[in-house]
Amino acid sequence: MAGAGPAQERLDMVVRTIAQSMVAEVCSIYLRRASGELELFATQGLNPEAVHNTRLRPGEGLVGEVARLAQPISLSDAPTHPSFSYRPETGEDPYHAFLGAPLLRGGRAIGVLVVQNRAERRYDEDEVEDIQTIAMVLAE
Repeated sequence: MAGAGPAQERLDMVVRTIAQSMVAEVCSIYLRRASGELELFATQGLNPEAVHNTRLRPGEGLVGEVARLAQPISLSDAPTHPSFSYRPETGEDPYHAFLGAPLLRGGRAIGVLVVQNRAERRYDEDEVEDIQTIAMVLAE
C-alpha cells in the first residue's frame, strides 16, 4: 500500500495481486465506515460498479460475521451458510468457496479481506494463515 498514487488505485492493485497469488477468482476489501457499516472499497472479480455502493451493517452477511467475530471464516459453500447475505449488485452468484479475514487494528476490526472461488472447496490451513498475514499487513 505504501507508494505513490491515489489510495483507490493502490487498493485495486492490492486486490489484483492477492487474487493472482492465491489463485482466487475474487478478492475484495471491505472497510468500516464511521457509521459502522462495512463498505466494499476494492474488488477483483466482483462487479466493479458495486465498489463504494455495497454496504453491510455490523454482523450482516459473512463479511459482517468476520468483522463481528474478529476471526477468519472459511466455507466451501458460502451461499448455504445461514449468515450469507445475497447482494445482487456484486454479481457474486457463481462463487461458493469463501475465505474472509478481519483487518484488525488495536484488536478492533477495521475491515475484512475476502477471497472467493466458484468451485466448492475448503481453503487449507496455509491459505488461512496467508490471508491472515496479508490482512495484518494491510491493517497497518
